Amino acid sequence: MTGLNRPARLNRALLALFGLLLLAAGGFVCATHTGRLTVLEPRAPLVPGTGTPPTWVLYVTAATATLVGLLALRWLAAQLARRPKSRTWRLERDPDRGRTELAARTATEPFAGEVATYDGVRTARATLTGTRWNPLLVLVVTVEEGADTGAVRARLDTEGLPRLRGALDLDALPVTVEFRFAAVGPETRVH
Repeated sequence: MTGLNRPARLNRALLALFGLLLLAAGGFVCATHTGRLTVLEPRAPLVPGTGTPPTWVLYVTAATATLVGLLALRWLAAQLARRPKSRTWRLERDPDRGRTELAARTATEPFAGEVATYDGVRTARATLTGTRWNPLLVLVVTVEEGADTGAVRARLDTEGLPRLRGALDLDALPVTVEFRFAAVGPETRVH
């Protein structure tokens, strides 16, 4: 599942990092307070005085704040990258005789349009990722509230996916299907 949900992987890593930092800080405070760690005097004031700190402290503080801000922007940008990357497939068997390329979108747009016509389906979005020898179809289907997702999945398995595999000349096409439920409202079909 590498590359399918990059924001989730980044979120888990950041949460683990912040969790470890908070655990270390909490352990340091507890150890100092109970006297097991004698780096700081438990009864000493937190700030030694009210004077202006040295200039280097201000620079370090500004640099740290800038770094944290840039990391926060990177995290926000990663939240937007939700789709797996699709590629252009090369279909030639003999490169000396020519080259045939197929944009993955060319194959998935008609398929998504077909899935959008199934009973109870509002929209469908398909992304074909990987190579011709290691493909993966990522399908996001938005269904109406109360729709029978089992029937939609059965129709995918018996009609849509076999037809797509045949069109792509693949023996097997692994697929991940995500069902989303639409709010009650006017029926629209977009793909």
